[in-house]
Amino acid sequence: MKITPRKINLFMLFKLPSAYFCGVRVVSISDSEAVVKVKHRWINQNPFKSLYWAVQGMASEFANGILVMQEIKKTNRKISMLVTHQEGRFTKKATGKILFKCSEGNLVKEAIHKSIETGEGQIIHLKTDGIDANGELVSQFVYEWSIKVKE
Repeated sequence: MKITPRKINLFMLFKLPSAYFCGVRVVSISDSEAVVKVKHRWINQNPFKSLYWAVQGMASEFANGILVMQEIKKTNRKISMLVTHQEGRFTKKATGKILFKCSEGNLVKEAIHKSIETGEGQIIHLKTDGIDANGELVSQFVYEWSIKVKE
């Protein structure tokens, strides 16, 4: 089964309902890039009338995680994936539609193949940028992922 935005959004409804109900949606997926959107609404706002930081975190982590999930699926192997560290930086009030883009699919592919070859766990750092409708950076997240082939 190919991973598509529609299938992932349905997966999110059942496995990550808080993200789904907050409006987190996958826009596009390729081998190298994933884009996730979320629109500022009443249900996902903070007291300052902007997108709550945790909702930005869900969308940004999902943009990373989709690339990892997709690459694992291609290998037909059992491989564990876990976020072991996360950092976030907020540069502007997040209102309107925000796109979270991770363009580091090549790092994911390299790490997974190295883990398969060596049998050792790998650590990768993936960055996701949150961009508003004006093309301005509103937030940036870096996730540390641990990837290991299961026996």
